[in-house]
Amino acid sequence: MTVPASSTVAKTWRSLNLILFAALLIAGCARLKQCAYEGFNRDRWQQPDKVISALHLQPGNIVADLGSGGGYFTFKLAQAVAPTGKVYAVDIDREMVALIGERAKTEAPSIVEAILAKPDDPALPATGVDVIFTANTYHHIDNRVTYFANLRRYLRPGGKVAIIDFDRRAWLEGLMRHYTPAEFIQREMEQAGYVLQQDLDFLDRQSFLIFTVKVR
Repeated sequence: MTVPASSTVAKTWRSLNLILFAALLIAGCARLKQCAYEGFNRDRWQQPDKVISALHLQPGNIVADLGSGGGYFTFKLAQAVAPTGKVYAVDIDREMVALIGERAKTEAPSIVEAILAKPDDPALPATGVDVIFTANTYHHIDNRVTYFANLRRYLRPGGKVAIIDFDRRAWLEGLMRHYTPAEFIQREMEQAGYVLQQDLDFLDRQSFLIFTVKVR
């Protein structure tokens, strides 16, 4: 039986429309997820400029943004280490990694590199990084003592780990148990082989702790 050309064309158009719709849906989901990561009025309470300043980054530094999500801090970190530095945007969410990868092509092609990590390994380059930075991710990590103990191999000499996470003051995140008390973070990081270098207190619902590797 011969299928009319018009019928074939119609089926082809339907297929193309379905593919286009699926692509738009996926893109839309990624953007919605990005908004969920970043929250509402985040700049007001997150104080990103003050956070970046506290890290004392220099041009040429290499930074890992651990749990980069939609890239809220990634591109701010990139500005701080430009023009010769590097920022690895690390996440286990494939959609977010793809989103940052696309954005990096236009905003920071030589600086930002997206990495799809494993739940127990950020898969950073063996050459290492100067700073491992993580914001609002610590409470999601399983087996944190082991995880951060293994992270020491990625830190260059004199490197540091900066951890921002919601604490008991964040009532909404507290209801969802998306927080970690600062004393828990400090205890676990000490068990993982780090010492507290700085405890910054300017954030109103998060702790901000900076650690260095303990000298044996």
